[in-house]
Amino acid sequence: CPGACGMKRVGIVAALPGELKPLVSGWKKLDGDAWTGALGDKECMAVAGGMDSNAATRACEQIFASGRVDALMSVGWAGALSCGVKPPDAYEIEEVIDTRTGERFFTGQEQGLRLVTLDHVAGVAEKRRLAESYRAVMVDMEAATVARLARARDVPFLCCKGISDAATDVLPDFSKFISAKGQLRMPAFLAYVAVRPGYWGNLARMGANSQKAAIALRALIEKVLEHESIG
Repeated sequence: CPGACGMKRVGIVAALPGELKPLVSGWKKLDGDAWTGALGDKECMAVAGGMDSNAATRACEQIFASGRVDALMSVGWAGALSCGVKPPDAYEIEEVIDTRTGERFFTGQEQGLRLVTLDHVAGVAEKRRLAESYRAVMVDMEAATVARLARARDVPFLCCKGISDAATDVLPDFSKFISAKGQLRMPAFLAYVAVRPGYWGNLARMGANSQKAAIALRALIEKVLEHESIG
């Protein structure tokens, strides 16, 4: 009974199942990469919809179609733009900027951390430019879309991100391998990096940091929702 019994109901949007794995352990699995559970006195539905704006939109629509939503939260991995945030730590975001439209979205928190949303995966040089242009400390591909849809529905927007890669990490261009549904085409990606050993060390660190960041993210989400007064 979504939204029943006086519980506030929170929609949690991620890109990849790995970002949610620690959080949704023990939750009820739904069709696709979606789960329902509870965090404290709040009922939650979490969806890993894929990478990019279109995938985030589909995930939000799935959550809205399932029942009343009292808040919408963007969670998952983000790349560091500054040495001030490091993997595998997780952080609560105060402001999200859409680099395509210039729109700014605020969470109501006062952590002072700013995230920018791109329509592709940023490389090292672009990370430096984003940090300088926007005074932002991290980058992702979905948060601005989730924020825009929360605003359209007039529900509070929250954002928590775990750092998967440092500002200076040299990584492959993941954008080449993202499908139309926002999924990483893993066989093609692995074939690409298999003959490029220069990426292996950073990818191994990113994999280890991502797992740790997902655990840190779970703790942060639980803390935020415990103290957040919604509605």
